[in-house]
Amino acid sequence: MSATSSRHRGLSGDSQRNAARHRELGLSDHEYELIVTRLGREPNEVELAMLSLMWSEHCAYKHSKRLLRRLPTDGPRVLAGPGENAGALDLGGDLALVFKVESHNHPTAVEPFQGAATGVGGILRDVFALGARPIAVLDSLRFGDPSSSERSRYLLEQTVAGIGHYGNSIGVPTVGGEIYFDPSYEQNCLVDAMCVGLGPRRRLIRSAAAGPGNVLVLLGALTGRDGIGGASVLASSELGDGDEAKRPSVQIGDPFAEKKLLECCLELLDRGLLISLQDLGAAGLTSAASEMASKGGVGVDIDVGSVPLRGPGMAPFEIMVSESQERMLCVVAPDRVAAVLDVCERWETLATPVGKITERGAGARFRVLDHGDSVGELPVALLVDECPLYELQPAAPQSSLYPGTAPVLSPKPAPAEILLALLRSPNIASRRPVFEQYDPVVQSRTVRRPEQADAAVLALAPPDAGAGAIAVSIDGNGRRVACDPRAGAAEAVFECAANLACVGAEPLGLTNCLNFGNPEKPHVAWQLQEAVEGLRAACEALALPVVGGNVSLYNESPDGPILPTPVVGIVGKLPDAARAGQLGFARAGDAIALVGPFAPRRAGSELARLQGEAPAGALARKHVPAVLEAHAQVRSMVRSGALRSAHDVAEGGLAVAVAECCIAGGVGARVRLPDGIDPFGEDLGSAFVVSGDPQALAGLPLIGAVGGERLVLDGLLEMDVEELREAYGGALGQLLR
Repeated sequence: MSATSSRHRGLSGDSQRNAARHRELGLSDHEYELIVTRLGREPNEVELAMLSLMWSEHCAYKHSKRLLRRLPTDGPRVLAGPGENAGALDLGGDLALVFKVESHNHPTAVEPFQGAATGVGGILRDVFALGARPIAVLDSLRFGDPSSSERSRYLLEQTVAGIGHYGNSIGVPTVGGEIYFDPSYEQNCLVDAMCVGLGPRRRLIRSAAAGPGNVLVLLGALTGRDGIGGASVLASSELGDGDEAKRPSVQIGDPFAEKKLLECCLELLDRGLLISLQDLGAAGLTSAASEMASKGGVGVDIDVGSVPLRGPGMAPFEIMVSESQERMLCVVAPDRVAAVLDVCERWETLATPVGKITERGAGARFRVLDHGDSVGELPVALLVDECPLYELQPAAPQSSLYPGTAPVLSPKPAPAEILLALLRSPNIASRRPVFEQYDPVVQSRTVRRPEQADAAVLALAPPDAGAGAIAVSIDGNGRRVACDPRAGAAEAVFECAANLACVGAEPLGLTNCLNFGNPEKPHVAWQLQEAVEGLRAACEALALPVVGGNVSLYNESPDGPILPTPVVGIVGKLPDAARAGQLGFARAGDAIALVGPFAPRRAGSELARLQGEAPAGALARKHVPAVLEAHAQVRSMVRSGALRSAHDVAEGGLAVAVAECCIAGGVGARVRLPDGIDPFGEDLGSAFVVSGDPQALAGLPLIGAVGGERLVLDGLLEMDVEELREAYGGALGQLLR
């Protein structure tokens, strides 16, 4: 069945009288008819609220689930994959690496500080729900043009403040990320948060409920009205002019409460007191309990009369769908409930038995009670498994969906003018004014932080102990995906893997967040389908399992959809934290080489944007074996110590990459650009600028040498490094109050 036709089927019989209500909650007429048919009756208020959330795009993935099944999810290191709160990989030695990325786009567009803060809180809970301690956060942000839009400047400032508030308060370092600006994000900013955690394999826990008679215990904060309807109304529909009315749907976070909840949960797991554990995020108790029940093949009873409330007078349906933060749901054997409550009391974490596990089997039911009286009863399968999945109706657009912008450059700019304009561009300029608001070193694991290397590096043990490390990076480029969705999405994967190669890390696994417009529109459906195919091909080439992630659709306003923005996060491992690579040129006299099959074009480039061009034109098709060989070569040379710097060539092309190496190292360079290479064209994830002792680089394609106080691109430009630094360092700070 098509997504479009499903929206226009008429209702029959008594269903008409509830039409306004179910449409307000995001259910189509066809979906409501299915519910009535399968229940054999009209759902009551509690049941309708629960179903509207579980059948929302945000929870059911009804327009994307079939596509996501095409992504590779298996691998020899995979301990937990899609379907769990987060993905987990085996690092060896009883150590597990747990990670995930999720979006909080729509809440942040409405209330940026709390939307961004609770996005961080939610992704942290996803990681410790598996039994891992969060050790790092990264973020991927998109906004409109803050230089011309007061709203986008406000969203940028408040989003950064919210991320910093939550991460700094709870004591988890923010070690990396990315920010891009484009008019398409003016009404729909993107806030994707990624968390990485570590824990012993023996402590990993699943979310599947088990054991009829076992007790459901709610941990954490009081339940209030914040977040009600967030998944169905806020995150599964387009935002328009009525955004202010949706402000109550945004959750309110408390990082100090989450810190106590985190430590409490890890102690409960260390002591073996829990059977299963689940985060309460979108849809609150409804999604947590129903998904746990579905995975375990059991039924559940929840008594809303037992749920501790923040204020009086909450109706049962409000309690069931509240998205109040800092809450977890666990399954506990009856004879261990007292021990669980004791641990929670020591951590000053509220813990309340609110229900129990009931029957096993296909007919398992989810019963909602209010002080023992039934106020709702639904089949678990209807809630979790029977939402219709829609076939996309993709059609490639005949022209670019996105207009050009006012040009920044003069009609015939000199190369020096182009380079300075690129370095000043908010899409390339130093992110220091942002990451200075985050604590990147708390927990004392951080070996490479922002602007020291292309990927964050975190030691598995104290860095001076000669221990191994993990590396992590997050990447995406909506403008290039808009040009060529399949090639652009694949390019994001290769660029993220290239970032890891620059620090000497082998990529082990991937998580993604797919941010697109309305999938019921053919051109958006085409973008989504093509992008997933690009992700699949790149992950298969790199032998990378996709262990989880998030899909955020309906990022669209009356002005049109956002740029199609698949964001990927990749984790990797390197054997020696002390030998992690860095991006800045380090020593005068070192040789500079260009490694990799570099084939740059202007299509979708940052220079094209500065010249006012719309994102259009095909990207270069990669020679994948040569790209993989370049990644392996750089990774190996970083690990051996042969390279003193390594930096992938990305936005702004080769000229910007060399300039960034000079700025980071505080030293000049003389470079001869290869014949026929456009210095400002882009081909992301394919090539690297590296430097080292000339003898160590013997056999590589040399293009210059490090030294002096100026950057000299032979035959093109000559500029002081200090002038480059001033252009690069001041642009973003001017946009932040």
